[in-house]
Amino acid sequence: MINKIALAGCGNVGTALLEILHEKKDELREKYGFEYKVVLVSDLMKGVIMDPEGLDLGAALESVRETRTFEKLPRAEGSFEELLERSGATVLAEGTPTNLKTGEPGLTHIRAALSRGISVTTTNKGPIALAFDELTELAKANGAQLSYEGVVMSGTPFIDMMKSGMAGCTAIRVEGIVNGTTNFMLTKMGEGMEYGAALAEAQALGYAEADPTGDVEGWDAAVKVSILAKILFGADVPVDKVERTGITKVTPAQIEEAKKNGRAVKLIAGLDASGAQLRAYVEPKEIPASHPLASINGGTNAITVTTDNLGDVTLIGPGAGRRETGQALLGDMIRMSK
Repeated sequence: MINKIALAGCGNVGTALLEILHEKKDELREKYGFEYKVVLVSDLMKGVIMDPEGLDLGAALESVRETRTFEKLPRAEGSFEELLERSGATVLAEGTPTNLKTGEPGLTHIRAALSRGISVTTTNKGPIALAFDELTELAKANGAQLSYEGVVMSGTPFIDMMKSGMAGCTAIRVEGIVNGTTNFMLTKMGEGMEYGAALAEAQALGYAEADPTGDVEGWDAAVKVSILAKILFGADVPVDKVERTGITKVTPAQIEEAKKNGRAVKLIAGLDASGAQLRAYVEPKEIPASHPLASINGGTNAITVTTDNLGDVTLIGPGAGRRETGQALLGDMIRMSK
């Protein structure tokens, strides 16, 4: 079967996905039996290109490199829904920017695909956080699949690990470093840098946005906690119900004092089902230096999950990056194709 791929959102992540698909076509066919054509690419800034017989990815990437648009290729006209129909797509990779208030435009894209029996992989946290049950039911009703590995740890496959690699285990507790920006800042502050200087460096390196509120006040981590509550525990925990404290009041002196006591300060996103009620939280915590999360520095992410059958298992890997997140979309598509 040849997978016909539509891509919505061709920013850094979408472009990285096209690069991987272009570079590794033979390897993906030989190793995984994954054969494909990219039939539609839609991007608000770069434009829209479509060919039901398969786009020339080399030409598309060359146009992006030279003009930052698809102006060197014939443009396609029509609404996203019309283009999806005409392209013959069998899977949608949805990589538009996250909007946590409305989920748009990703939510509309995903609904359009699933309602037509087109499977979806997304790295967009908004639709998954806001409409998980609706989209799951929509996929089921139309014989499609919905995958979302990239919404928590980018290309590091925590969700797949829990669903497949640790099938049969029951999660009791999850604690993780799931925001690379704040972990980078805390690492720098542990080296003596003041909060403002650490934030400025994070912004200069592209870790933090011009408005860093979503990261430093814990909102990004809280969204991921909300999503994991649903995936791992079947619990509805709206983002605004997650106990949330960011890093804005953490000081280098506090980090240094913790270090003297054999501890490290980390922004921990957690879910604890060991008590009568599931506790969902994001907070700076002092954790023992012996804990696997204590040694996680820079922009790296890590999650420790406590289970009944295996005890503690820690997964460490990149939590951001254009190619890393593109890998999340690719991994989902390969798994869904099987």
